[in-house]
Order: sequence, then structure tokens, then C-alpha cells
Amino acid sequence: HVQLVESGGDLVQAGGSLRLSCAASGSPFRFNAMGWYRQAPGKQRELVATVTTGGGTNYADSVKGRFTISRDNAKNTVYLQMSALKPEETAVYYCNAVTITPLRSYGFWGQGTQVTVSS
Repeated sequence: HVQLVESGGDLVQAGGSLRLSCAASGSPFRFNAMGWYRQAPGKQRELVATVTTGGGTNYADSVKGRFTISRDNAKNTVYLQMSALKPEETAVYYCNAVTITPLRSYGFWGQGTQVTVSS
């Protein structure tokens, strides 16, 4: 079965940087898109960034210029380099992977990794 394993979450001071990683395994198909979402306490899960197999990226407006998403297709791994972090970005960060087949699409989620930004 498909597994997404995140790592890299930590406690960091405001203005600091972190790099998240997510390794995917178990899919017989290529992941057409991989990305990161986050959910702060009491809030809905929101998109942070996504990247396609071809390298196309999409970012939430709030992170543009500070976060960079990248992907190693050979390793089925996606990374999120975060800089200039803000306290309001404290959240659980979730990895997401999507596989699109002729019949339907499949979405998968990791367990999440905690990012805490102190002021």
C-alpha cells in the first residue's frame, strides 16, 4: 500500500529556516503531483505548495518568495525548503501525492510533521 513518510519538522525561531522531506513508496503508478499542505489548530487544512512530475510548481500566495518546493522523481521524494518562517505558520505540515489513471485519480496523505515557529 502507499506510504508517505514526512520528516524535518521542528521548533524554530521566527525568521528561521527548515527543510521538510516526504518519501513516497508503494504505488504501482507514478505520482503525477506531490505537495505540501498545512493545518494550524482550529483552522482548515490549506495548500502550501505543489509540484508536478514535470517540475511545474504552485504556491500559496503567503509563501511565495520564501518557500521552495522540489522533487526527486527517481526517489519519489518531495522537499519543502522554508525560510523566513513566521509564528503564524506553526502547523502540522502534511505531504500529499496524487496519481491519475485513465479511470480515476487517487490521493494519498502522510501522517504529518509538526512545525512550530516561536516568536
